[in-house]
Amino acid sequence: MKVICTEKSQILATNLAKVLKTTVTEVKYSRFPDGEQYLITRELDDETIIVGSVVDNDALVQLLLIIDACDSSKNRLVLPYMGYARQDKRFRQGEPVSARAIAQALSRGVSEIITVNIHEKEILRYFGVPARNITLAYDIGSYIKTLNLDNPLILAPDEGALAFAEHVASTGRWDFDHLEKNRLSGVEVRMAPKQLCAASRSVVIVDDIISTGGTIATASGMLYQQGAKDVFAVCVHGVLTGGAYVRLMASGIRDVVCSDTIERGCSKISAASQIARVIKKSDPEKNKKE
Repeated sequence: MKVICTEKSQILATNLAKVLKTTVTEVKYSRFPDGEQYLITRELDDETIIVGSVVDNDALVQLLLIIDACDSSKNRLVLPYMGYARQDKRFRQGEPVSARAIAQALSRGVSEIITVNIHEKEILRYFGVPARNITLAYDIGSYIKTLNLDNPLILAPDEGALAFAEHVASTGRWDFDHLEKNRLSGVEVRMAPKQLCAASRSVVIVDDIISTGGTIATASGMLYQQGAKDVFAVCVHGVLTGGAYVRLMASGIRDVVCSDTIERGCSKISAASQIARVIKKSDPEKNKKE
């Protein structure tokens, strides 16, 4: 078994290979004069773990090319971050279900797909091969433990992310809640934990994705007004578009942390261990040896 990856997932692939005690296959990338991508790899194996986050259109094309180059029915695809996943339903006539289109395209040439905190679990049914989703809630909780915070409050940015916050909080048996938005007037909105008080506490806002960071930045300022000691923001997928990192740090957040599903300077949590655990569990040869 070997690991191969796209250019945007080199760190995670290397971390995964270390956990699996194998190597990362070298791929050479180039472009034709018209901008089309080209790649070549010579160290192919009967069973390859393909790692590639769809963070942009180039990454998607690279991933499709790698799957085709590996050309084996035993290949497994690790899809740490799936772009287009938030368009998982048709809201208006004539719209594509983008998540379905991408899922179907990536299903050709692999035997199994592993996703990480995918936007909606219902998307898994769009893949044409068995697909499973893993969560990094435990790993985020383990990271929070390293901060040595005294009785932190784990906070979801909205009710939809409350289950994720609860899972993170269970790691340290911490309190958890979600932010609730109350409109005080036509122009004034107040954001605060729905049930618990943030005063004199360290607050860790957790979510699966941070994109623009606008909601969390606004919430940070209000939490400080409500007496919070300090505020952290931790997520699985650090999309961080439109100057989000600067916006969050300017709001007074002590630190912004994400995993290596999207490789950033603030990627301090690795998905490698959770991915390796699933791969080992589904490896029939390894199970025979054990």
